[in-house]
Amino acid sequence: MVGALQGLYEAQPTLPAWLFYDERGSELFEQITELPEYYLTRAERWILETFADDIVARAAEGTTRPLHVVELGAGSAKKSQILLDAVVRRQGRALFVPVDVSGTALDGAVERLAREAPRVEVRPVRSNHLAALPTIRSMGPRRLVLFLGSSIGNYEDDEAVALLSAVSRVLLPGAALLLGTDRRKSPEVLLPAYDDAAGVTAAFNLNVLTRLNRDYGTDFVVDAWRHEARWNEGQSRVEMHLVAREDQDVRVPAGPSVPFGAGSSIHTESSHKYDRAQVERLLSASGFVREHTFTDDQERFDLHLARLADPS
Repeated sequence: MVGALQGLYEAQPTLPAWLFYDERGSELFEQITELPEYYLTRAERWILETFADDIVARAAEGTTRPLHVVELGAGSAKKSQILLDAVVRRQGRALFVPVDVSGTALDGAVERLAREAPRVEVRPVRSNHLAALPTIRSMGPRRLVLFLGSSIGNYEDDEAVALLSAVSRVLLPGAALLLGTDRRKSPEVLLPAYDDAAGVTAAFNLNVLTRLNRDYGTDFVVDAWRHEARWNEGQSRVEMHLVAREDQDVRVPAGPSVPFGAGSSIHTESSHKYDRAQVERLLSASGFVREHTFTDDQERFDLHLARLADPS
């Protein structure tokens, strides 16, 4: 059984969120970040444009050595370019290692940075987060690891702790983490960000089925499914689901077919929303100490600068 498809057999069928990011999915996500309903990117960009020099100064505090930057899930690297410009202002040049599963996104980032930020040396790594950890380890003590957007919110708490703990174990003293988290707020604000009027997020979600058919040999009828965003109060998260419009059986190569009744769903993504206490617990359990939190002018989104906890 192919690992990507195993979740289809669970009581609540699931798919891993990394399936979103084929070439078409990456293009759609870039469109999502510019939608009027999707406040997250604008809020985070405001923080970076306002505090980039402060963030870099804090990350580099106590040393004159060059600060190297690595980004997990870099995508187009448009937001991180704001920080890279601040690094260049501080030290004249910058080394940037963007990590992403999408070769299309990485190629676009490399090409744009070559034009717009010629003093940034880019060494792209096409892989998932965990596979990139040896690269982080090799970059020396003064590293700033970026995990921007609300990407950490896609993980369950134990999964988030496992990932951040793995990152902390490859860092040396002096390294820093910049972690983005979306704040808890009214579902009336949250849900439209994941179910926009233009239907771009719906296309992004449904594209997963197209990818499964192409890459894994399933036979989903895409038009027989619809996108739905749900607020889960108990788990403090927005969930994206694909909901069956009719009864159907889906072929899965090397495994039994999967029956779906009308109205049943596949859970494709979670996006957890955090208060400050939740962030503190997450970082502490992962071996980090939060040093400072930067917030946008409407208090919708946070960027947390953290360092390794003192092992003593």
